[in-house]
Amino acid sequence: MRIVLFGATGMIGSQIAAEARRRGHEITGVTRGGKNGTRAADASDPDTVARLVAGHDAVVLAVSPPRGGSESTESLLEVGRGVLDGVRKAGVGRLVVVGGSGAVEVAPGVRAVDATGFPEELLPRALAQIALLELIRDSADDLEWSYLSPPMVLEAGVRTGVYRTGGDQFLVDGKGDSRISIEDYAVALVDELEKKAHIHHFVHVAY
Repeated sequence: MRIVLFGATGMIGSQIAAEARRRGHEITGVTRGGKNGTRAADASDPDTVARLVAGHDAVVLAVSPPRGGSESTESLLEVGRGVLDGVRKAGVGRLVVVGGSGAVEVAPGVRAVDATGFPEELLPRALAQIALLELIRDSADDLEWSYLSPPMVLEAGVRTGVYRTGGDQFLVDGKGDSRISIEDYAVALVDELEKKAHIHHFVHVAY
């Protein structure tokens, strides 16, 4: 496939790019500043997005919200709106989003962001990711979107190729931990690009 990856040099985006390329896919990496060989673009501008993604098979949105208060949410929503409108203009129907873990439930009906002990410093970015999910759910039925939520712990590790997918509630491993390596999260995301197993779905990925 020919894939446009917004946020291609980030911690997660760089692993997605590596995983996709190792499978023979063509990646067009995009960042705001155009560093490390990527294309420079403002993802909040639909016309710019449309020009970039035209002729591609899929788009991956791996842009992290900035640290901060309400500006985190608005910044990420601006990018979300720009990408949604841009892929429509270009006629690209497939969109996979790197989400956050805040929307996953730690108990029935209790999201991680609402639970006691959720780190306060992570709250603005978690709420921004939830707002992006709600935007996509509410306005992107015309696109083949998938939103992949990582577990609580997502960190560099090894690529095993093994993972599980779930719905609204956290998956935990044999030790009771909610975790996955960035490498295996990238495996899951590229699998989703290839297989289209969760169209119009929020998907939780973990060991």
